[in-house]
Amino acid sequence: MDDEATTLPGGEQYDLAKVGAHWQQELERGQRYFKSWIDRCTKIEKIYLQQADQANAAKRRFPMLWANISVLQPAVYARVPQPVVERRFKDSQPVARMASELVERNLAFTADDADLDSLMRAVRDDFLLCARGTVWLRYEADFEPLDIGVEPSNAPALDMQGDDGSPTAEQITDERVCIDYVHWSDFLHSPARRWKDVTWVARRVPMTDEEFDKRFPEGRASLAANGAGSNHGTNQTERAQNEGKTYVWEIWCKSENYTVWIAEGSPVALEVSEPPLKLARFFPCPRPAFGTLSTSSLIPVPDYVYYQQQCDEIDMLTKRVNKLTDQLRLKIFYPSGDGSVSPAIEKAMRPENDTVMVPIPEWAAFTDKGGSNAIVTLPIDEVQKVIVACIEVRKQLVEDVYQITGISDIVRGDTQASETATAQRIKSQWGSIRIRDRQAELARFARDIVNLAGEIICDQFQPETLMLVSGIQLPTAAQKQQVEMQMQQQQMAQQQAAMRAQQMGQPAPPPQPPQLPPEMQKMMEQPTIDEVVQLLRNDSVRGFRIDIETDSTIEPDEDAEKQRRMEFVQMVGGFMQQAGAIAQQTPMLVPVMVETLLFAARGFRAGRQLENTLEQVGAQLSQSATAPRPPPEPTPEQMINLKTAQVKAGAEETKAKLSVAQAQIEHQTTVEQARSDRAAQALQQFQQQPPAYQ
Repeated sequence: MDDEATTLPGGEQYDLAKVGAHWQQELERGQRYFKSWIDRCTKIEKIYLQQADQANAAKRRFPMLWANISVLQPAVYARVPQPVVERRFKDSQPVARMASELVERNLAFTADDADLDSLMRAVRDDFLLCARGTVWLRYEADFEPLDIGVEPSNAPALDMQGDDGSPTAEQITDERVCIDYVHWSDFLHSPARRWKDVTWVARRVPMTDEEFDKRFPEGRASLAANGAGSNHGTNQTERAQNEGKTYVWEIWCKSENYTVWIAEGSPVALEVSEPPLKLARFFPCPRPAFGTLSTSSLIPVPDYVYYQQQCDEIDMLTKRVNKLTDQLRLKIFYPSGDGSVSPAIEKAMRPENDTVMVPIPEWAAFTDKGGSNAIVTLPIDEVQKVIVACIEVRKQLVEDVYQITGISDIVRGDTQASETATAQRIKSQWGSIRIRDRQAELARFARDIVNLAGEIICDQFQPETLMLVSGIQLPTAAQKQQVEMQMQQQQMAQQQAAMRAQQMGQPAPPPQPPQLPPEMQKMMEQPTIDEVVQLLRNDSVRGFRIDIETDSTIEPDEDAEKQRRMEFVQMVGGFMQQAGAIAQQTPMLVPVMVETLLFAARGFRAGRQLENTLEQVGAQLSQSATAPRPPPEPTPEQMINLKTAQVKAGAEETKAKLSVAQAQIEHQTTVEQARSDRAAQALQQFQQQPPAYQ
């Protein structure tokens, strides 16, 4: 047993004997508090199991309890709850949106991995039979040694010791949220009037010898010394289930802020430690699914108590009807000692003879005594009347039970052919109104389970686990930083190229944004997993609203679901038609209309699946509506006039260019002529000068 498990926050050691003695008294006090309820539930469970067992049909009991439970089971819970994680405030925050998507997918996987459906069905049966059902949540992780190549200089406190005594670093390879079903007789809590006043909760865990030795390496000596932990049971079934197992109580005390493990009947605690999970409401279990409660205590009252007397009368009438039915037999009296006549009558009336021909040698003697009048039968008319009367009384008692339990005829599928569809819909809506409280209680219980699981996921799961389970791959902060460095290098390269061009007297190339592949651009638009995990760790589930889909735990109404989808489609279609005309006339109202559409879509269950798409499309529409609009396209006549003007302008431009070229040619000709004239004059003057040598 680790020293950390028995160490106080201040460094002092827990006194296991003192803590164990205290909690043995608390457990005994809790068992006395629930003793009458446990005894009552034990009897009810025996009645239910005997009725469900066809081998016990010879007891001739009317299976009223089993029938009621069977009717209510699919009515109050029929499907696994679907978790829904939404931002508490509908702001446009990519990090919060991605965090809610990650948590929702992890919760959906947890529900499948933990088989939440079978757990809810077990809780449902306890809820209907004993008026209380609960579960217990745990966090489990698998570790493996981390090979870092060098020996760590300062190993963490939780590191294991290697074979050579050196510390060995570990890493998490897998982690999960486990949800355990707790039988109604294995759960205790402190006596209180309200659940918020409960100071401790406890569950009884059966452990095999291997599980016990692995969990408490030094606990076997304590059990041997105190002779505790065994529970053989009160009947053969319990003794077979408890064989080779040790019962250990796991206690979470909110007032003392610690957890205690103690074997049943042992005066010494096995382990005392701080809570392994830091939960908002401390307890690792939700508020149990309670049936009938008063404001005086948290001891529930099973529904069977309220109609037990009627069931006893129904059983009594059933036994009476069966006894009278046994009397409905053909009983015949005939004279004896008449030679061959009496044996012939006896042979003819045997039960195995359906059709028989019996010869009578002394036919004259038989006819002299009246023939068929010689046989007298026992009258059964009065017995039949009593049976009919008993059946009518029993039928009335069954109706009384249905009135007490609130099982309407529409729930039992008993309707009249003359009833209209509207009448049946009204009966379905109002006839089962008393069942809605039970449906809501189980839905609340499922929502609390999902909330606890979401809190554990937010606080404990590693980033790799969150992405692996959800199937969403997000970049890390290092990856984004690396891409940003590449973009900065590209910008610096462009700036250097522009500076070199200016030094050489060349025009600088126009600046261009850094070019990234499409997958890199998509990655840069997503939040990093570090930002998401930081939000989950800091804000936990406070910034999110974890819920389950409405009516996701009961049998769906396909017509109602289709009607909701049609209403959503009609709402979107009508809004689009009206908003399109307004957007063309007043583009500035497009952002307002987009927010209005999102506000309306969030009110529909079907609209939640399209919320992200509507937000993306709405953002694009708002951006395009507020952007500067290009000039309108010209009409065909304007296009012709524009082309004509362009042709005329081109002709005038060509004519002007020709005129300029002609003027340049004439100017050049004049210049050349003037040059030639000056050259001729210079030559003539030169020839007229006398030679210098004369």
